[in-house]
Amino acid sequence: MDGKILFAAQDGVHVLKFVGDVRVTLGPAISSFLDRIGNCQFFRSITIDLSETVGIDSTSLGLLAKIAMRVDESFGAVPTIVSTNDDITRVLLSMGFDQVFVIVTDVGEGLTEVGGTSEVPCRAVSDEDMREQVLDAHRALMSMNEANRVAFQDLVGALEAEAAAR
Repeated sequence: MDGKILFAAQDGVHVLKFVGDVRVTLGPAISSFLDRIGNCQFFRSITIDLSETVGIDSTSLGLLAKIAMRVDESFGAVPTIVSTNDDITRVLLSMGFDQVFVIVTDVGEGLTEVGGTSEVPCRAVSDEDMREQVLDAHRALMSMNEANRVAFQDLVGALEAEAAAR
């Protein structure tokens, strides 16, 4: 199932819902949201709903980490992730997402149902911009803890070497 990202906001409450298989190709949509959230005039909370996510790659996880960092930096708040898929929750916990998000795994029906959702458009970006986005996302993951630093240092090193060679 191809992935998509839905967004809704009401009274300063923001919901970003990942549906399907969320991969690097949706990175520009997540980045677009990331750019907007830092400039938000009225902010109370943000919830990332992964209840309909069937897969998520490390770039998308890195962009989620960047959202947590931006929300903390801009608003002094801790975002919430709703994850009802045990496999995805296990990945989140293994990467230390519980240090930067409140993770909710058992929710009542309709917790993140918000009216007026719209799909976050996925704009086309150049290969160079996509590489930079992947690099930034993995740097964010590495900054979360030592285990992530070790896990992604080779990938980040290779991407940095590729960028330097251009």
